Amino acid sequence: MLSKETLFALSLFPYLGFLWFLTQSQQAPRLALVGFYMTLVFVAVTIPVGIYAQQVYGQTLANVDGLHGGAEVFLTLANILVVLGFRQALHQQRTP
Repeated sequence: MLSKETLFALSLFPYLGFLWFLTQSQQAPRLALVGFYMTLVFVAVTIPVGIYAQQVYGQTLANVDGLHGGAEVFLTLANILVVLGFRQALHQQRTP
């Protein structure tokens, strides 16, 4: 059976493929595309912060509220950018 860490690492490959195809299609709203890439920033921040939580506090990241909340800010920002990007695209489509 695969560990959760291995599954997490393997899950990046389909996501990178998704980003590549989305970028190549040039059909996604620019702001939404930035939001999807921002999800990678969230992952890049979460990994070292999780290691820090484990080494300094002896806890998983989910159990250290300040660090967990700080890392989740990046995911929240990514989600907001995706929503605003698609909202902007819909608004532009409706106005002649």
